[in-house]
Amino acid sequence: MATTVKQMLEAANAVVPKITPAQAQDMIARGNTLVVDIRDAPEVAASGKVAGAVHVSRGMLEFRADPELPSHDKNFAKDKTVILYCGSGGRAALAGKMLKELGYGQVFNLGGFKDWAESGGAIDKP
Repeated sequence: MATTVKQMLEAANAVVPKITPAQAQDMIARGNTLVVDIRDAPEVAASGKVAGAVHVSRGMLEFRADPELPSHDKNFAKDKTVILYCGSGGRAALAGKMLKELGYGQVFNLGGFKDWAESGGAIDKP
């Protein structure tokens, strides 16, 4: 049975909690947290990214997150809290659901980069 993007987002939002920038800052301060910018490279180049975040475009996330693959990024560990963000939160929700399916337990959606920037969150400039 065919599905729509709206249905995919509803399913993702049901399993990946949305958090505020303040909640994200608290999680980051506690440590053992990976922040992942899943936007495309031109988006990151134009605006910068959350300070300390790892940039992995949405299309490469599975290949970087799966420890069974040679392309695995060692920043990804299933015992870490993972916070994802994108331009508005949709890609982050879908990516978060995928990470949950790969066995990551603590996965959160920060939403859009703009939300972080407007809240005064630290940014690594391009």
